[in-house]
Amino acid sequence: MNHPNQDSQLAALVLAGSREAYSQLYERTITEVYRTVRFLIGGSSDTDDVVQEIYMQMYRSLGQYDAARPFRPWLMGVVMRQIRAYRRRRWNHIRLIKKVQRSTTLDHDFSGEVVDKVSYRPLIASVERLPYKLKQVVILHYLNEYSQEEIADALGIPLGTVKSRIHAALKKLRSKRSSQILHRGKVEKLHEA
Repeated sequence: MNHPNQDSQLAALVLAGSREAYSQLYERTITEVYRTVRFLIGGSSDTDDVVQEIYMQMYRSLGQYDAARPFRPWLMGVVMRQIRAYRRRRWNHIRLIKKVQRSTTLDHDFSGEVVDKVSYRPLIASVERLPYKLKQVVILHYLNEYSQEEIADALGIPLGTVKSRIHAALKKLRSKRSSQILHRGKVEKLHEA
């Protein structure tokens, strides 16, 4: 069970230089942070690197944390900024590779690096196909059990935007689910005839 006051107290102790408090804060938050990163960057082999960058950035930014506010939404804000930075770097890297390919006319297939290897459950696969902004709120709300207010705080967006993104994500997931059922029904009818 999360105790927001304990997280804030540990953050204050980390600021005072306590390594033990940093270890405790890390242990209390690593599962949630890792799971969020894993889902939002698609199970990439870079997950561990991104998580490490998050904790380094958390340590550097801890002086900006307002202890009057809950710690975990603040930490999720750090997580989201680091994921955005990772995605930006990855996008720039992909663009650079494509530019080099065009200029050198090499026929190297990079598709294996982009394919998600872990989407074996239909729901997770559907969530992973959502647009990034919708996937963010679904992961934070349903996987990490953040309130809509905490998500708005973590992402730095209005509460209404969080609500509309959750609504849009659920609508997309429902429509994908019903289209899969309809598609399966048509295939079964073809085999019966």
